Amino acid sequence: MSFTNPIIPGFNPDPSIVRVDHDFFLVTSTFEYFPGAPIYHSRDLIQWSLIGHALTRPSKFQIHTPEPGGGVWATTIRYHRGVFYIVAASFQRYRPQQDDRVWPQGFYVKTTDIWDDDSWSDPIYFDQVGFDQDLFWDDDGTVYLSSTYRKLQPTPGAKLKDFAIHICTVDLPTGRSTSEPKLIRESSSGVAEGSHIFKRDRYWYLFTAEGGTESGHSEWVCRSESGPLGPWEVGPNNPLWLNGVEDEVQNTGHADLVEGVNGQWWAVLLGVRPMRRGKEWEESVLGW
Repeated sequence: MSFTNPIIPGFNPDPSIVRVDHDFFLVTSTFEYFPGAPIYHSRDLIQWSLIGHALTRPSKFQIHTPEPGGGVWATTIRYHRGVFYIVAASFQRYRPQQDDRVWPQGFYVKTTDIWDDDSWSDPIYFDQVGFDQDLFWDDDGTVYLSSTYRKLQPTPGAKLKDFAIHICTVDLPTGRSTSEPKLIRESSSGVAEGSHIFKRDRYWYLFTAEGGTESGHSEWVCRSESGPLGPWEVGPNNPLWLNGVEDEVQNTGHADLVEGVNGQWWAVLLGVRPMRRGKEWEESVLGW
């Protein structure tokens, strides 16, 4: 298969993807813009069309004048037993390095008809704090929620962010955690976020975005033989990719994976092409 990146140009950060039969569906972050959680559709992973949004009605979900960069972060799309789930977090102000009490609240919406904007449910909120939430259904039916928040309380000499991946089991109908959160991945860079968990054969795989969504942005992978709670073994060839400040496309990371119809695996991720005439940039969806 030949294709040209970006597969979805423009402002489309933090892509997440799922396949249902021969159809692929992809969502991205929308931050302070409304309607939220745009949904794209493709049959070949190359040609994409916008088919709607999951967050369309102020009566069900409102964003109250957030600061730039606030709003809805890091949507993840999943499909399980006939139901589509879109998971995200929303908040007004982003000050985690200044106040650990200021954390976004994660939620999900669901539908059995992804083509109908009006079919999406009211949000169900998680009691586990954090952002970049991901849902994973294990073979025994247990549902795991992974999210990102600070590993340490602010102390002298602590890293500015110290973001790490934590996981717990969750009761989906209520959003309530059914286990204590466990730290499963931290990064020497001080930032591990954007977690996605997959299982293939006898291994569980944990993909994480590390280094922050700037010039150090990269993608890492770990694996476990014991399950989503770990222990996790770091892959020998990490980071999987890292584009530097001299590259035409930078800040590549925050990836999600999908298995194609023929069994081949693909990744979608964000990338930034800096605009040399100023400080602005565009975030696009790239695919490999």
